[in-house]
Amino acid sequence: MKATQKDFAAVAARAAREARVFFLCGQDEAGIQDGAARIVALLDDPGERIEFAGADLRRDPVRLGDEARSTSLFGGARHIVVRASGDEAAEALANLLDGQGEACPVIVLATNATDKSKTAKLLADRPDALVVTFWPPDLKSVAGAVRTMADAAGVRIDGAMAERIARAAGLDTRIARSEIAKLALYLDAGPEAPKSADAAAFEAIGASTEEDGFMPLVNAVLGGEAGRIPGELRRMRELGLNPVAVVLALERRAAQLAALASKLGPRGDVRQVIEAEKAARRIFWKDERDLTQQLKRWRGRRLERLVARTATLHRQLLANSQSAELFLAQGLAEIGRVAAAKG
Repeated sequence: MKATQKDFAAVAARAAREARVFFLCGQDEAGIQDGAARIVALLDDPGERIEFAGADLRRDPVRLGDEARSTSLFGGARHIVVRASGDEAAEALANLLDGQGEACPVIVLATNATDKSKTAKLLADRPDALVVTFWPPDLKSVAGAVRTMADAAGVRIDGAMAERIARAAGLDTRIARSEIAKLALYLDAGPEAPKSADAAAFEAIGASTEEDGFMPLVNAVLGGEAGRIPGELRRMRELGLNPVAVVLALERRAAQLAALASKLGPRGDVRQVIEAEKAARRIFWKDERDLTQQLKRWRGRRLERLVARTATLHRQLLANSQSAELFLAQGLAEIGRVAAAKG
């Protein structure tokens, strides 16, 4: 069987009953993980979870079939999850399908593979397998997913709020789900007692994440504080911050700098503009120092290139989810060097 990202929800239940191998591929890592969770939830008895890395199965392609047909330690049901890159699990899956005897469900999460890959072609025409490709999402689709999550959690939100949460999550449904869970907790909401969430509620649960998570790194980069960047990158990894969400915070600050720069004119006074914006409550007092420092570094063509570079970096991360942290570190170091040179 073969399904698109759009009709996955419609075929998932039937596939969970009829298929034994699920190949979820593409460049949307969050979508792939959500798809895998959906399949597991639909299995009659998922039982024990066994995990393999694709690289391990590439070295030992017989192991998957042996494990899928073996008995659980406690004699119950089980399912196997394989995290692979490209066609790492192709030979192992071929051996599994050629073997004799009933096997437990196998779910392969294959980032950087497509429905044209060797593994997909092996499985696509089989009634006991499902191939689904997940492409990077757009704002509309993630906002729709956010509303579905919110409904299930008893949190009532409108379309504008759903889009705001989707943007804040970097179009990553895993982060969006976490934000919805925090909103439900904050509002004391649930399926039996739904509550409405407004902008104030979202700001209340999101303020600490923005301040403590993304902005110290963003400010170090745009302020040209090269010595702080390695430590902030380590902290990002320790906190498990999503690289795309970090770039979105960088893009938002770059857009804010562009808006402020438009009010300066060719010989504008940075301090005067910042004071006026603060008095008008268009910037927060805690951002005053960082914005002043950054606006002195990013002006004119340099600022235009910054906006373009952050957009390019965003696209690069979406297209290379497995190497997102590496691309992010390289991109931020490059921007930080430019900012430092200006100082």
